[in-house]
Amino acid sequence: MISIIDYDAGNIKSVEKALNFLGEEAIITSDRDTILASDGVILPGVGAFGDAMEKLNKRKLPQVIYDYVDSGRPFLGICLGLQLFFKESEESPGAAGLGLLDGTITKIPVLSDSGESFKVPQIGWNDIKINPDSRLLKGLPDNPYVYFVHSFYLHAADRNDVAATTQYNVAIDAAVEKGNIMATQFHPEKSSDAGLKILTNFIEMSKIKG
Repeated sequence: MISIIDYDAGNIKSVEKALNFLGEEAIITSDRDTILASDGVILPGVGAFGDAMEKLNKRKLPQVIYDYVDSGRPFLGICLGLQLFFKESEESPGAAGLGLLDGTITKIPVLSDSGESFKVPQIGWNDIKINPDSRLLKGLPDNPYVYFVHSFYLHAADRNDVAATTQYNVAIDAAVEKGNIMATQFHPEKSSDAGLKILTNFIEMSKIKG
């Protein structure tokens, strides 16, 4: 069973639907015992960094997340979920993130160095360059297209954590992976066959008993 953490951050039902399509039992929950008993856990989300952390804290979910991560079982963040893995975001000064990984979350600049304008938020399909060592992204074709909806982007401090990159005015770390912690800035559940393959990889990792 895979738990999808419920903290009123949106985009939860579409993740559940994708997992069900793949034949996986999924439950949307904020219950500590249910989450800690899960084979895999997903933290999805759309919205603002500070508001999301406030909702997580209100439900006392950060400690549940830390305890689950300590179990060594797979933990996946999606979109805002990826950003919440870090200590802070330019979007919400003063709001403390989960601090699971180290890096900066910064707004995508509207203008390039050459003066070319870019629409922010970035909404739509973009190709990614995959780190061949990634377990989450294994089996994907070269430079697959995936679906993004975001205004802020990650630059990971440890380049060994980067599972995929993309380019949208600036270089963006599109996915990260460190041990059992993994996350995508894009939406696998909205990324057609490539996204379903990513979720399948996550499900398969959740079945491995350490």
